[in-house]
Amino acid sequence: VILATGGNGQLFIPTTNALICTGDGIAMAYRAGAPLMDMEMVQYHPTTLAGLGLLITEGARGEGAHLYNAEGERFMEKYAPNKMELASRDVVSRAEQTEIDEGRGFPNGTVALDITVVGRKRIHEALREIVNVGRDFAGTDITREPIHIKPGNHYAMGGIKTDINGQTEVPGLYAAGECACVSVHGGNRLGANSLLDTLIFGRRAGQHAAEQGRGVSMPTPAGSELARERDAISDIVSRDRSGRRLSEIRAELGATMDGKVAVFRDEDRLREALEKVKQLQEEVKTVAVDDRGSVFNQDVLGVLELQFMLDNAECIVMGAIERKESRGAQYRTDYPERNDADWLKHITLTANGDIPEVGFSEVTMTQWEPEERTY
Repeated sequence: VILATGGNGQLFIPTTNALICTGDGIAMAYRAGAPLMDMEMVQYHPTTLAGLGLLITEGARGEGAHLYNAEGERFMEKYAPNKMELASRDVVSRAEQTEIDEGRGFPNGTVALDITVVGRKRIHEALREIVNVGRDFAGTDITREPIHIKPGNHYAMGGIKTDINGQTEVPGLYAAGECACVSVHGGNRLGANSLLDTLIFGRRAGQHAAEQGRGVSMPTPAGSELARERDAISDIVSRDRSGRRLSEIRAELGATMDGKVAVFRDEDRLREALEKVKQLQEEVKTVAVDDRGSVFNQDVLGVLELQFMLDNAECIVMGAIERKESRGAQYRTDYPERNDADWLKHITLTANGDIPEVGFSEVTMTQWEPEERTY
C-alpha cells in the first residue's frame, strides 16, 4: 500500500491547501503504528489573501514586488537588508507578522504587496494568474494598486517517517508526497522542492513497492478489523443530534492552530493549544450528524476527516512543545536561538494510547553542514 494523500493544511485557517488536505494518510499510518517525523515543522507562506488563504505566488516577489506596512515603510529593510523581499519564507512571514502584531499593519491584519513596481507589461506576461486572483477575489487591479496579504499555512515538512524508497516502519506500507517525511526538506522547504517529494520519491516508492509486491500474495483483511470499522461508521450514522456541529469544531481547531501554533510559538500558547485539541478530540466523539444514508454520506466523511485532523494537530503541537529551540519553520519566542548541541535531531511521534510517544532520530549529514543564516 502506498499512501499519497497529501498534507494537512486544513488544520489551519486560513490555508493555501485544498479542502481535501486533512491529513488522512498521515493519521491512518500513525494509527497503524508508523512513526511520524518532523510534525512541528509547518511552513507559512508570506503572501496569501487574508481570510481566503489563496496563494499569491512567490514569483511576484521574484519579479521585484515590494512589501509595505500601513505606514508606507518597506519594512524588509529591517529584517533582511541583503535579501529584502527575497529572504526565505519563514523570515518574510515572521517579518510581516511582527509588523501586524506591533500595530503597523492595516486594520484587517495585513500588509501590502506592491506589484505595480514590476510594470504592467511584465505583470501580464509573468503573473497573469495573479492578475485574475486579485481581480476576482480581492477586487484589486494589481497592475494599478497594492494587494493586501498576510502569512498563511502552506506546507507540512513533516509526515510519515520513510526511508529513501518510501518504506515506513510498518511492513508493506509506503508513503510518498507531502504526507511522507524522507526528510529532504529538513525544517524549511524551499520553493518548488515539493517536486522532490512527488516526482523523485513518488517514483522510487512505486518502483520499490512494485518490486516487493511481485513476491507477495494478496493478503486477506482481518474480519475483526473490518467489523470494527463497520461498527465505528454505524456509530457515527446512528448518533443523535445533541452534540456540537462539525463545522463549529473544525472552525475552532483552525483558529486554535493559526492563533497558537503558527508563525510565532511559545510554551504557554502551545500548552493551551494541546489542551484545546484534547478537548475537541472528546467532543468529536459525539459530534452531530444529519445524514443517515449509507451511500456517499458526506456527514460521515466529515467526521472521519475531523478525527484525522485532530490526530495530526496533536502530533504537531506535541512536536512543537518538545523542540525547545527555533529551527526552520519552528520559531519559539521563548527559545529564539537554534541549538545544535541539543536539538540537531528529528522528533518522532508514535501512537501510544492517549498521548503520542515522543522519540528521536538522527539527522543524516552529507555534503553540507548546518550554518547560521544571515541576511
